Amino acid sequence: MRLNRLFGNTTASWIIISVLVVGIIGINLSIALNTVNKLTAVQTSLDKTSIIILRLESLHLSVVVAESGQRGYLLTEYEEYLNPYHAELQSLDEKIALVSGIESEIPGQQERIKDLLVLVNEKIHELTSTVELALKEREKSALRQIMTNRGRDLYREIRKTMKQLVDTEYEHRQVLYSQLKRIQRDAKVNFGVSAITSGLLVIGMFLMARINLSINTRYQDDLEKQNEQLLDKVAQRTQELTIYSEELSRSNRELEDFAFVASHDLQEPLRKIQAFSDRLTTMYKDKLDERGVDYIKRMTTAAFRMSTLINDLLEFSRITTRGKDFVDVELNNVLEEVLIDLEIAISESGAQINIEPLPKVCADPSQMYQLFLNVLSNGLKFRKVDVPPVISVSVEQKDIRDELQHMDVPCCIVTIKDNGIGFEQTYADKIFSPFQRLHGRTAYKGTGIGLAVCRRIVERHGGTITALSSPDEGAAFTVTLPIDAVVNKYMGE
Repeated sequence: MRLNRLFGNTTASWIIISVLVVGIIGINLSIALNTVNKLTAVQTSLDKTSIIILRLESLHLSVVVAESGQRGYLLTEYEEYLNPYHAELQSLDEKIALVSGIESEIPGQQERIKDLLVLVNEKIHELTSTVELALKEREKSALRQIMTNRGRDLYREIRKTMKQLVDTEYEHRQVLYSQLKRIQRDAKVNFGVSAITSGLLVIGMFLMARINLSINTRYQDDLEKQNEQLLDKVAQRTQELTIYSEELSRSNRELEDFAFVASHDLQEPLRKIQAFSDRLTTMYKDKLDERGVDYIKRMTTAAFRMSTLINDLLEFSRITTRGKDFVDVELNNVLEEVLIDLEIAISESGAQINIEPLPKVCADPSQMYQLFLNVLSNGLKFRKVDVPPVISVSVEQKDIRDELQHMDVPCCIVTIKDNGIGFEQTYADKIFSPFQRLHGRTAYKGTGIGLAVCRRIVERHGGTITALSSPDEGAAFTVTLPIDAVVNKYMGE
């Protein structure tokens, strides 16, 4: 009974103190947030007015330099004076755009800025028209135009309007500085009060903690027992996960062995079909009519296509399980090997291959060879009739943000572009799926596995592959690969 009363009194005390703490913290937090918001608003206004002053003065300086170059050239006919004139004219459009985008907090400033821009544009027209007359060897006309004092009057108006704008912004900035000092002074007072109240709260919490410590000790043993039980459960779960991981690895090995055996068993009857069809064609060709010969030819073609498809499927399934370790690979050497193997196809089609120097990446050399072989073969295969293929390989290196690792990853971006038949962009994702063909087998040979293999290779290396195309406009395949060995290991293995 006494313990219950003590516990009840302690609980009530903690409730009262908690309410006080929450109330005081809420008040302090409200004051702090209000102060921070005011400081932020004033600081933002200061930054904005400083930017406005900087843009206005920069525009003014450009006008002055351009006019100086104009007058220097007209007076001396030295073309050296036109260098700063042309340089400032080129930058004036950008500076005018910056000034036109100004959003001043001061009433009436936007109208004055519009008036200034009108004057500046008139001044630019006056400068360019005068210099054009001089360049056309009409110096007298140019000097006559200058003697009208139109340019001088325009500059005086610009300077007057500019001074009014800048002075107004300076005055506004001075007001903001005064507000900033006042807010900072108030903030010091508020934070001082918050510090005192926080100190009193800490003392009260310390006293209550001493009272509560004796009660918490009673429950410590129970917590330790529960922790021990939890550790036992975690150890048991870890053991179960280890067993499951080993079982999964064993299952993957069995699936790989099954795929190998299945492919071997499937290839054997296909080889027999091909062998016996060859014998039929050789030994009984004279006894078969034209339809029989056609049937045997179709059977042989189907068996060969089935054999190729099985081999491609096996290669597709082994990209991850039988990939080699990553090493430093010179992509230039890989492309040289690919071009040697495609030498006959390149010669027969009259293709032109343009390759920029490629970097070194950490990758599986054999899979890099397979990747570029498939993509370049596509460019040679899907070409226009009577139009020699032109394939260009370009590269760009830059850092790409990896959202999983929350870091920038150095990558090389290789683009393989051809002038072939192309395809509709709506099929850009479809072509990377197995067995997806956009054309009939009679028009273009293949199993529809090549680009699917390319995607799996690139994904194993932690990269991406995309396609951009339109009918009769060729296609561009973009391969993005991480360069760094550690990143490749993390993302691809």
